[in-house]
Amino acid sequence: MDWTDSPCRMLHRALTRHALLYTEMVTADAILHGDLQRLLGFDAAEHPLALQLGGSDPAKLAQTAKIAQDFGYDEVNLNVGCPSDRVQSGRFGACLMREPALVADCMAEMKNAVDVPVTVKCRIGVDDQDPEVSLRALVTDCVAAGVTHFTIHARKAWLEGLSPKENRDVPTLDYDLVYRIKRENPHLTIVINGGIETLEQAQAHLTHVDGVMLGRAAYQNPALLTQVDAHIFGGETIALDDAVAVYCGHVERALENGMRLHTLVKPMLGLFNGRPGARQFRRHLSENAVRDGAGISVLREALALVQSRQEAA
Repeated sequence: MDWTDSPCRMLHRALTRHALLYTEMVTADAILHGDLQRLLGFDAAEHPLALQLGGSDPAKLAQTAKIAQDFGYDEVNLNVGCPSDRVQSGRFGACLMREPALVADCMAEMKNAVDVPVTVKCRIGVDDQDPEVSLRALVTDCVAAGVTHFTIHARKAWLEGLSPKENRDVPTLDYDLVYRIKRENPHLTIVINGGIETLEQAQAHLTHVDGVMLGRAAYQNPALLTQVDAHIFGGETIALDDAVAVYCGHVERALENGMRLHTLVKPMLGLFNGRPGARQFRRHLSENAVRDGAGISVLREALALVQSRQEAA
């Protein structure tokens, strides 16, 4: 939420041609009553791209899944993992771990409405649930509804007493439970999520499951995505300078269409973490990109600070 908007996804697509990208979670009610272009619009270069939905009304989710398919999304994903108070009050997100039959009903309606894949992203449980029971109940009910693809954040969510931020780090991760779900259901596609920071860790997980979802690692250290195509998909490493040049072209076009520079450079702030000039790069953008009329020259000046420090090093 508040991170994987279209500019972020365009940057990530410049860094990896093959990884599946996900939108921020958008609620079914927002789509049914809001500005579709603002909520669902994306650049064709973002493919492959999945829309992540929030909701618990099967009929509404079916409607929104059909809208998503018509917009051209490659996958529709139901969020059964977000622990925020706002999500709980709307009866969607992680609290739905308590209602696996309802989740299955939602997935059945969505699956019947569209031809693109419909998938579930979930936690292993919430609050005092036994994850060995709660996760299996959700998977079993959803499989009966025709779901074959699950992305599992290998951590319980505490809906009372912990903030959404704290829920990203505690309680402890249980990767082994996710591995067991895959062993028990070899016909399912199981993707693991939670606490994965490096491609070496991702490759280790891939000996047990079918896929890895990166969250914070992808936006805190986006440069690691330049290695994804080579290490995971058997393609070529993307040079960071080449990816930056591609994204700069997108920034120029977006500025001409009225977007603000600070929105476009936000996903770039961690791009050079650990490299000479990274702090100066971030500071220049933070101080200047928010100014009225800030243009591509501000970004190019920031990039020059990194380049000059690297050359000096």
